[in-house]
Amino acid sequence: MNIRADIVVVGSGAGGASVAKELVKQGRDVVLLEKGKLVKKVGTQIEALKYYDSLALRSSIEGFLVYSAIMGGGTTNVSCGNGMPVLGEELKDLGINLDKEFEETEREIGVSPISDRLIGRGSRLIMDVGNELGLEMQPMPKYVDAKKCNSCGFCLFGCKRGAKWTTMDYVREMHKKGGRVFYEMDVRRIAVKGGKAVGVIAVRGGKVVRVHANTVILAAGGLASPVILQNSGIDNAGKSLFVDFLNVTYGILDNKEINLAKEITMSVVSIKYLKDRGFLLSPFMFPPLVMTTITQKRKFHKLLSYDRLLGIMTKTKDDNEGEVLKNGRFHKKPTEKDNERLNEGADISKSILRKAGVKERDIFVVKPTGAHPGGSNPIGKVVDNNLKTEVDNLYVCDASVLPVSSGAPPIVTIVSLGKRLARYLN
Repeated sequence: MNIRADIVVVGSGAGGASVAKELVKQGRDVVLLEKGKLVKKVGTQIEALKYYDSLALRSSIEGFLVYSAIMGGGTTNVSCGNGMPVLGEELKDLGINLDKEFEETEREIGVSPISDRLIGRGSRLIMDVGNELGLEMQPMPKYVDAKKCNSCGFCLFGCKRGAKWTTMDYVREMHKKGGRVFYEMDVRRIAVKGGKAVGVIAVRGGKVVRVHANTVILAAGGLASPVILQNSGIDNAGKSLFVDFLNVTYGILDNKEINLAKEITMSVVSIKYLKDRGFLLSPFMFPPLVMTTITQKRKFHKLLSYDRLLGIMTKTKDDNEGEVLKNGRFHKKPTEKDNERLNEGADISKSILRKAGVKERDIFVVKPTGAHPGGSNPIGKVVDNNLKTEVDNLYVCDASVLPVSSGAPPIVTIVSLGKRLARYLN
C-alpha cells in the first residue's frame, strides 16, 4: 500500500492532532497516522483495557509503571482535563515564546477554573484542610464543560459524556477540512534519502505501508518517538526520559457522606512547592492502583472501605535520567532526589488526612508510578528550537521535545507547540 501527501504526521495526541489541524487549515495536504484504533466507547474500566498501553501495565526495566493510552486522540482521552500552561519560561530560555499560542489554546479548548459545583465534598475537605495548613490550594484550571460533567469520577477512563476536550475534536475538524486519517498504522521508521525525510514506513494488518511525503512530523509520544528516531539512524534520541513520578497517599475516612471516587479527578491543586521543591498536591483516586496496592499488601479489609477513601497525589518534577531503548523498552526509576520529593509530598498529604479525621492506621501510600513520559528527544539536543531534527524535513512535536519535567500536566503546552510548528512550516 502506498500513500502520498505533502505532509505526514505520526500520532494523533496533543502535538500531532494540533499541528495536523493547523496545517490543514492552511490548505496543506496532510495525512495523519495513528497507531491505535478509533475508539468510540470510553468511560469504564472494562473499555479502558482496550486502549491503555499494554493494559496500563507497561513498566520500565526496573519495574515502575508508566501510563499511556494508544488510541485515536492518544492520552488526551484519559487525562484529567487539567489545563495548566507549563514550562513557558524554560522554553523562552531556548528561544521559544509560546505566549500567543498559550492564549489561543486556552480559548480554543475552553480552559477555565473548574466550576464550584464540580468540587465534591472530599476534594473540598482536602482543600479546606490544606489551606488551614498553609498549602494555598485552589480550583484546578480545566478544559471540562461543566454543563455536561456529572462528576462520575472516571476521568482516567475517558469521558463517555463528552464533557472533556480531547484532540479527537481536532482530528474531526481536520478530517472535515480535507485531511486524511488512518488508524492502526504502526510506524516503524522514517524513510530518508539524501539526508532528507521523504516519508515513513509503517505496518498495518501485517502489511507494509509506505507513506511518501515532503515533510514528516513525528508526534508518537515520549516513549514511541525516540524508538522511531533510533530505528531511523538518529542515535542520540531517547537519552533523557522523564515520567513525572507520582505517588498517592490514601486514608479511610469515617464519613459515609464523602466518596472521592465519585468526584471529578484533581479538581483542586496546590502548586505552592512546585517551583522550588518540585511537586504539587491534588485530590486523586485511581481504582486499579488502589486495588493493586491493597492486594499486594494483603489488606483485603480495606476493599470494604473503598467508597470512604481520600486520596492525595504528589506529582513530581523528576530527574531526566531515564532512557528509551531501540527495542522499545526503557530504563526509569526514581533517583534519590525523586524519592525525597515523593516522600515530602506524602508526609504533607498524611498531615492533611490526619487533620481531616483519618486515623494513622488507616493511611497508606502506593508505590510510585509515572505519567506524561517526555524529554527523550529534548530541544537543544535532538531537535532545534523549531523542532527540527538533524534530518532535513523531519520534525518532532510531542512531550519528547520538552527540555525538563514540569511536574504538571503538559497538554496545553504540547498543543501550543503544535500551533507554533504549523506557523513555522507555513
